[in-house]
Amino acid sequence: MPEVKELVEDENKIDTVIADDIEFRGTLKFKNSLKIKGKFEGKIISNGHLIIGRESLTSADIDASIVTVSGQVNGKIKASKKIEFHKKSVINADLISPEIDMESGSKFNGTCIMESE
Repeated sequence: MPEVKELVEDENKIDTVIADDIEFRGTLKFKNSLKIKGKFEGKIISNGHLIIGRESLTSADIDASIVTVSGQVNGKIKASKKIEFHKKSVINADLISPEIDMESGSKFNGTCIMESE
């Protein structure tokens, strides 16, 4: 069986990575790109690219430019540009974005509003 590939495989191209052994709670703000591999609970605000890693469990209200999910997200996701769901991702969230890409094999439960930029 081929391994599931994440959109951004080279973590050297990502400004910040929250490792898989980290559990974080609170409000997270960043400007460029961030990948969460561990657990996060709270609120995320950004004009950049948020990447939820394959092993990540994120429970948050998210407001970012681009949101890419390979793991699990619970909460709300608002993206000014695009939301992407990769194979085997699990999303229990309400979505607001002008563009949403879902790979076959991703699971989505919630509402979806397609707004223009």
